Amino acid sequence: MKNNLKKRLSGVSQLRSVAVVCAAVLFTGCTDLGYLLSNDKVTDADNDKVVFVGDSIFALSGEIQNQLESKAGETFLRYTVSGAELSGELIAPSIPNQFREAIADNPGIDTIVGDAGGNDILIPAIAFNSNKCKTPWYRFGRLSQECIDFIDDIYVEGVDFLNEMAESGVQQGILVGYYYTKNGLFRLKDLKEAVDYGNATLARACENSVLNCQFVDPRPVINESDIIFDGIHPADSGSQKIADLIWPKLQPML
Repeated sequence: MKNNLKKRLSGVSQLRSVAVVCAAVLFTGCTDLGYLLSNDKVTDADNDKVVFVGDSIFALSGEIQNQLESKAGETFLRYTVSGAELSGELIAPSIPNQFREAIADNPGIDTIVGDAGGNDILIPAIAFNSNKCKTPWYRFGRLSQECIDFIDDIYVEGVDFLNEMAESGVQQGILVGYYYTKNGLFRLKDLKEAVDYGNATLARACENSVLNCQFVDPRPVINESDIIFDGIHPADSGSQKIADLIWPKLQPML
């Protein structure tokens, strides 16, 4: 009987693990779901010199770009895909590859808007916290050295990506950071310290690249009510706030 109980408990544990991974996959956009959970790609826009690349913060609802296009009175190129990472293509085309596809389609691109690096931290944190980027209460706000090292690697990837864009003829860019996630479908409030360190790292990458890059930090304006039930993605109110932060930097570039 004890052996049967152990087997049952083991089975339950495995099912829970599978459920967590499947849920993470669904809401971060695994393989073809990355495209299914994204707005349609736009390869021919009113203004083909401006392209948006990034992950599901932009791609899931598309509302941030919609708001900016409304302000500008014109459409922009759209290559964002849900689930995209800065490094690697485990579940979606990487953000650098989004850009490479865009510049191949439209060699005259001179302005880039988007985000990068969030899924590199979020996906392993949701699945098994393999990057140790969650900071539970008993760590008293101390981010693990494993997570610091992990994010430092993202810095290198970020600078390389920004430099690649400059070498491809892009003249200016807006890199959008990340806001604090909340407990929703996943328990993500423990990522606060990782978000803080990640944003500081992205801002440093923006500053130290050869691209004329401006960093946008959404943390001061995004509240929990601006995030949908999964604890990750912006509601319409959140998308509006982020667009309002981007617009004063984007308008002079048009």
